[in-house]
Amino acid sequence: MTSHDVVNRVRRLLGTKRVGHAGTLDPLATGVLVVAVGPATRFLQYLPLEPKEYVAEVSFGRSTTTFDAEGPTTAEAAVPEDLDERIAGALPSFLGLIDQLPPMYSAVKVGGQPLYKAARRGEEVERAPRRVHIAAFETVASAGEQRTMRIVCSGGTYVRTLAHDLGAAIEVPAHLAGLRRTAVGRFLVAQTVSLEEASPERLIPLSEALAPMPLLGLDPGDIRAVRDGKALRREEVPNGPFAALCDSKGRVVSVARVEGDVLRPECVIPAETMPDEPF
Repeated sequence: MTSHDVVNRVRRLLGTKRVGHAGTLDPLATGVLVVAVGPATRFLQYLPLEPKEYVAEVSFGRSTTTFDAEGPTTAEAAVPEDLDERIAGALPSFLGLIDQLPPMYSAVKVGGQPLYKAARRGEEVERAPRRVHIAAFETVASAGEQRTMRIVCSGGTYVRTLAHDLGAAIEVPAHLAGLRRTAVGRFLVAQTVSLEEASPERLIPLSEALAPMPLLGLDPGDIRAVRDGKALRREEVPNGPFAALCDSKGRVVSVARVEGDVLRPECVIPAETMPDEPF
């Protein structure tokens, strides 16, 4: 199931077309996919969506064209007895800021065309590496030729590529055999609900989802000004680049940029689309 498939399911389950997601999850992966509903879709860009945490199953002894278990085999080799020592020696080189080449089987566009289309034609396209940040890359379990790896990384990181490149670094073919995203920013897998459990009652209020962004209550006059696109000047303003502006019911009306003692609205919910309860 693709991330877009999840969005379509949520639309049907909740009876609304206004559904969006943050951070595409590979169809073969499981775990956290942040989904916004209704007016909250306007605020996806302000949610704390990094870092991302994954639990990956990396299989050694075979590499594939797709860097996962789905593609044809490109190389096979016996797994050496010192596999864990090789892995431990290579992992530090993957930490911090690294340049990662997007896999050919990906939706990254080069010249306006997704790479996977060229890959399906058997073509190799020159592509620029992307800088990503790897905060953690460690082995947490082992079974036969497979190692369970915990990864904490920035958005845009391809875990498939990490698995492939780790194999290349230790001279043992490798591919990603399974993947579960366990956290997106402060959104943890323990907080998630399945599609079967999805309901309006299970939604996280926007004021809570935006945390740790500071909240600031407004009176009706200021709310009207914000909805007219006017900046507000305050003697006391929250720290941080942004503040969530709320009405007396705790409903988020706007996210404003904090510029000195001025709150400048960037994203506003019109009065006619505001739900009755905090969302």
